Parts: sequence; structure tokens; C-alpha cells
Amino acid sequence: MPAMNAVVHVLRSEGVDVAFGCPGAAILPLYKAMEELGGIEHLIVRHEEGATHMADGWARTNGRVGVAIGTSGPAGTNMITGLYTALADSIPMICVTGQAATAKLHQEAFQAVDIVEIAKPVTKWAVQLKEAAQAPWIFREAFRVARSGRPGPVLIDIPIDVARQEIEYDPAIDAPLPVAKVEPHLPRVERALDMLLAAERPLILAGGGVIIGEAAGELAELAELLQVPVQATLMGKGAIAEDHPLYCGMTGIQTSQRYGNASFLESDLVLALGARFGDRHTGTLDVYRGERKFIHVDIEPTQIGKVFGPDLGVVSDTKLFLQAMLRIARERGLRRTPGPWVARVQELKRTLTRREDFDDVPIKAPRVYKEINEFFDEDTYFVTAIGLYQIWGGQHHKAYKPRRYQVCGQAGPLGWEIPAAIGVKKARPDAQVVGVVGDYGFQFLVEELAVAAQYNVPFVLVMLNNEYLGLIRQAEIPYGMNYEVDIHYDEYGSDNVKIMEAYGCAGRRVFEPAEIRPALEWAVKEAERISRPVLVEIMIEREANTPHSLSSIDAVREFEPLPAGS
Repeated sequence: MPAMNAVVHVLRSEGVDVAFGCPGAAILPLYKAMEELGGIEHLIVRHEEGATHMADGWARTNGRVGVAIGTSGPAGTNMITGLYTALADSIPMICVTGQAATAKLHQEAFQAVDIVEIAKPVTKWAVQLKEAAQAPWIFREAFRVARSGRPGPVLIDIPIDVARQEIEYDPAIDAPLPVAKVEPHLPRVERALDMLLAAERPLILAGGGVIIGEAAGELAELAELLQVPVQATLMGKGAIAEDHPLYCGMTGIQTSQRYGNASFLESDLVLALGARFGDRHTGTLDVYRGERKFIHVDIEPTQIGKVFGPDLGVVSDTKLFLQAMLRIARERGLRRTPGPWVARVQELKRTLTRREDFDDVPIKAPRVYKEINEFFDEDTYFVTAIGLYQIWGGQHHKAYKPRRYQVCGQAGPLGWEIPAAIGVKKARPDAQVVGVVGDYGFQFLVEELAVAAQYNVPFVLVMLNNEYLGLIRQAEIPYGMNYEVDIHYDEYGSDNVKIMEAYGCAGRRVFEPAEIRPALEWAVKEAERISRPVLVEIMIEREANTPHSLSSIDAVREFEPLPAGS
């Protein structure tokens, strides 16, 4: 059969039912195979970076391997940011690029670029298909690599002369390659449990590895069995419900809670599960480490000791580690009741909160998140990216279930939300999907709204716009005017509602806190009615003071008034 037909058989058997890409001459043999065989829905994107972020959002949501497709030359280089984002956040993804004919690669042929070498630093594996007979096996290995250990992206480059060849392949007797389980060494699990029991003020730190490893159930079970408070990193948000009595916030210099930092600083041992100890989480290392002990569990051996040497390192899948610890704890007959440390953490959580009930105009950002938390339910999938609103989201946005809070944590590409939200919605068509964006990042990859409109992919965008009112103030237009009538958008700022309408979507602008809830209600109904994205653009204060520290978790500055008793 044609080599690319074999590739499509492999894609389908690996669980790929939707792909995102942009056709071009050098990749047409693959598109022809997809058309002939069917079984894979394809969304044509407006920019190849958008395709990678769609595949990324799809993979984050269902745990499968996302697929993005592009042609030769700039299509591949446009994918680099998406590859980097997936690598940084451990997202399994395969990017497929077309390539000029093999005989022309050394002659600087049209759109012939060495995309394999370019992609190597931001992939787990980058490879060019040199022999047609390798096609199904290269793709099988790509899926295995993407899923194995710490998940991540793979790039496969296919010269067009190779893609056009026929090979011997029988899909009836083929199957995915096995992915090896990374099981813990039991003496290390025993030691970890001993250290946890010996500590007076232990914490469990749930990183993104808990969510990727589908270990949220075991995490809650162990925490409840041993009565150990649990924190989450930004990538681990949703690993445990934020209203769980043992949840004690996030530690960090930006995306954190006051009670999270306070609890962490009082702890004497931290069991870190699938966490990288990123710099925005740790801040200054000498303060972060203090006198407390650390146990670091990670599926990737080279992550252990990368930032600092732990007191105990355990190489393991998080789910298998927690299952082993639970088994040993039960064999020992352990079942603890809440003690003074749990009571102390709960007191900190009750008192060291940040205010959200502002009625100010212009609207303050925390009020937006208060409305979001109260209006949307715990099954809603949220997508958000980078900027002040990522900091506000970490501080105020509540998550209750794994994979419901999608955030590009390490790379932080502007514009990630719109294409990622498309991927999330394609992975969960029946779910409510909400993107939380900023007015500046909205401009990046905004053209992907056309994809959502074309393929009837509805979701809600909530925009925090702190630029528009600033421009009004600079223009010395008195506050309190009828904005819809008296302001000329072309002169005083971008009109994001009109941008949405230009793409066949819809939008509404909000100026007062009381307008937020009705606007959200309208957006949900309108998105369902028109089956396209709908924007709620919320005009917030221009120069909001954001509580955070630039260096250390013990120096978080609070600019807003705190609740009584804090």
C-alpha cells in the first residue's frame, strides 16, 4: 500500500481521531491518505503554531497523543514554539512535516530546511523518514517515545519522494508498541513513608506529574489515610479539589496564596510528586529549602537533583509510587486522625486569604475570578496562558478536578488560549470550555477564531482588558460617559468585540461588576446557539497592584486591604 496509507492506519490505531494542520505540496501524500481512508477528522488552521497548540490542548485534555501537520520549510519552523511548549509541560504530541525531495536537500531547494536539527532542542525525538519501509515503524516508535517516561513531543519529517512510495504493510497484524511502566524501588518507598511519618509538619506537593499520571485518586487517598496536607504547583492545579479539607494552597512568588506560602514555610518535610521545582514556585532557593527535608518522586531520573539535591529521590510513575505507599501503609495498619498540624494549616487557609468582593469601577481583577468561580461548575474546562492574568488565575481561580485547568506553565506563549481551547473542545465536545485571556495576548493567533467558526467549535472567552481604560484615561475622557456612544474605538483602543464579530463570532463588553454574571450567562447560551466562540470582554483597572514577590516566598507583598482578622 502507499506508505502514507500505512501511516494513517497507525495514527488511527494509536487513538488519533482528530488532527490539526495546514496542507501544502510536500505533505499532500499524507493528506491524500487521510482523505481516502477516513477516520481522522481534520481542522485546517490559519497558522501552523496554532495547529501545535490545538494538538497540545487536545492531548492535555484526554491524555492521548495530539497530532499537528504542516508542509515543508516555514511550516516546520512555525511549529517550534508549540513543540517547546509541549516539551516544557510534558505533553505528548507528534508534529509531522513535509519536506523537499531527498536529492534536493543539499541544494538549498525551495522550502528545504533542516527541520530535524532545528527541532532537536525542543523535542524528545526529531527524525527524518529516509526509507519508505520505515514509515509505520517510525510512527509507532514516535508514539511510544511521546508517551514514555516524562511525556513530550516528537517531530517526523517526510521527504515527498519517500512519501510517494509503496511498502508492504498489514495493519491487521499491527498494534501500538508497549510503553514500559516506571515502577518504584520498594526500599525507597519504605524510606519515604518512614520520613513522612517522622515529620511533625509534612506536606505533599502535587505537581503536573500527578495529573499526567492519572494519580489524583491515589493522592487524595494517601493524604486522607495519613492526614497530610496537600499543596499543588501551577501545573498540578486540580490534582486535588481546592475545597478539600487537606488542601492548603499554592506556594510561589507569583501564582500562590498567602496561606499556601505560610503553610509551606512552617512545614518540616515536603513530599514532591511529579514536580520540577520551577523558579516561579521556589523563588530564592535558600528560603525555599530552609531546614525542611525533601523527598522528590519523578518519572524522569534526570529531574531529580536538577534544581537542588533532595534528601531522598525516587524514580517512579506517580500513580505507581502512591499505590505502593498506600499498600505499605495499610500493611502497617496506619490510619491517622487530624492532628495539630492539620488544624494549623486549616486555620491559615481560613484567615490568610485575599479579598475578592470588590465593587470598584473600574473592575478589579480578583472580582472577575470570584464571578468565574461562582458561575461555572467544577466540570468546566478552563484554558489560560501567560501574563498578569496567569498570576491572578493562580491566586484566585479554583480548580476541583484533574485536567480542568489547562495552562501553558513554563514556556508561556502569548496567544496559546484560543487554539488550545479549540483542542480542548474537540477532545471533550460535550463539555463547557472557557478560555481566560488578556487583551494583549488575544491578538496573537486570533486568526484561529476563524477555525472555530468554520468548524462550529463553541466556547467562551473571558478577557481581562486593562489596556482599554488606560487609553481612555490618557485621553482625558471623563469617567462615567456612555462608552458605547461616546468613544471612537479606532482612536482610543482596539475593539475586541468587533474583532470577534469579524470572525463570525460574538462578544459583549462589561464595565461594572454587576454586569459580569449576566454577561457570562449570555455568553454560555450564545455560544451554544451559534456554535462558535463568544467573548466577554471585562474592562478592568489599568494599573492593578498584583500581590507577589520578585524573589522569595517569605516576602510576598499585599497591596489590597485584607479581610478582618488576616
